Parts: sequence; structure tokens; C-alpha cells
Amino acid sequence: MTTAVAAPFRFFTLRVVRTRRLGPSLVRVTFGGPDLVNFHSDGRDQSLSLFLPHPGQNEPAIPIELGDDWWQAWRELPDDVRAVMRSYTLRELRRDPDEIDIDFALHGLEPGAAVPAGPAARWASGARAGDRVVLLGPAMADNRAIRFRPPADTDLVALWGDETALPAASAILESLPAGLRVLAWLEVHHAADIQDLATSADAEITWLVRDELTAGSSPLALEALRNAQLPPSQAPYAWIAGESGRVKELRRHLVRERGIDRTRVTFVGYWRQGLSEEQLREQGE
Repeated sequence: MTTAVAAPFRFFTLRVVRTRRLGPSLVRVTFGGPDLVNFHSDGRDQSLSLFLPHPGQNEPAIPIELGDDWWQAWRELPDDVRAVMRSYTLRELRRDPDEIDIDFALHGLEPGAAVPAGPAARWASGARAGDRVVLLGPAMADNRAIRFRPPADTDLVALWGDETALPAASAILESLPAGLRVLAWLEVHHAADIQDLATSADAEITWLVRDELTAGSSPLALEALRNAQLPPSQAPYAWIAGESGRVKELRRHLVRERGIDRTRVTFVGYWRQGLSEEQLREQGE
């Protein structure tokens, strides 16, 4: 069942191929299926919507006909039946065979967590080969769900992301050309979550480790950026993504204190401390 929604996006029916633990707080799930022949993306911070089953369901419950009014039909399903929908970023797309990777942050699963894990983290922690999901993703490589778009004259890129933005930041770093100056601050919960990242750019990557602090509450990000010596730049561009409160704080710093033109700062709140995605969605309606 794959019905077009609004070009360049469509639904893809997928199965888990394998999983790999990347660290205490991160797990990579690889998905495959015949539908992926029609999946196309230029990568970077490509956004996706993933539909997951509730415990006890063999597949996510979504409307039989996924036409233009799929959203309303999905919302009208009973709460305990309706598929869990979560937003993620694409980590990698491969061909022969067609596979995609999505990295999940396992907030709330660590011992003594202040906030219990949400349904997506619980699903990802127990995902097995063959598990079924539905994905709403791009059928065209260049699409509006890619936010990282530095102007052509950019001579310096500044990146910040927490573990929820790490897949996007990693893909962005891989996409950057040789010689471009890049300063990246990547914040994770545990030192064991630090990854080896590949890039051809002239990149300085700083890892910020929160240890036992609550996700999203650490002052590490703002302190790190305030203390950083940015190299001279005529045309800087910044991309910041992760917990929405921290993202807004860092954007204010870059625009007001650093003097970066606000039109050259891309900021994306992937989650908000203390709120589920359903609650955020309700606030936006």
C-alpha cells in the first residue's frame, strides 16, 4: 500500500532489516523493502515521518486509503489503535540493495531516567528484523523537507546539534566540500555516544558530553559557543537543531551577540523538553 500524498512526498511500506547499537543512548535501525526504489533524497537534514505500531500490533494502523485526506483519517482512529507518528531525519540512503538508516535517541531508557521513554524509543530499543513500519518520505531528491541550505557565498559553517540532531549533522558534514571551514558542536548524553564522523571539509568538531544531566537542560551548548573563537568570515552560515528551547537560545546568541544575519541561521526544534510530539502537535493546531 503506497499512495501518493503530495509530491514530492509519498508513503513507503518498509521492514526492519537489522539494528545496531551506536552507544548507550543511540540505536541505528536499517529499513528495506521494494518501495525504496522510489525513495530519493539529497540527504543532509532530510526530514521524514515514521509510523510505528503499538505493542501487540503486527504493523502500524493507518487509514486503508492514504489519499489527500489521510491526516484527518489517521487522527480519527482510536488513540490506542492509531499508529504512533514520529519525525526523524535520514541518516543514510544506499542502493543495491535499497536501504535507509534512521538513528533513534533512546531518551528515558537509561536507569533512573527522570522522564520515561516515549513509544518510539521503546519501539526502537526492541526492534527486530522483519518488523513493519510505514514511512512518509521524499520521492524527489531535492525537496522542502531539507532545511540545510547555505548560500552560495558561505565561507564558514557553524553547526550545533544534540543527539536527536546527530544523524542530520553527520550527514551534513559528509556532504560538505573540501576546504570549507566548519565549526561543529555536537552534544550527547554519554561519552560512549561519540562517533567517528567523515567529512572532506576543513572541520573542527567539538563533542559536548552531558553525563548525567537531563537531556536538553545542559548549559554546555551556550557556554561552548560563547567561549568559541570564530575565524574571520565575510559570509557565515549556521545550522542549529535539537531541543527547541536550546535552539532558540543559541539562535539569539548567534544573531544578537555574534551579529550573524538572521536569514543565514537555520534553526529547527526537533523536540521540546517535557512535551511529547502529540502535545507539540496539539499546540500547533
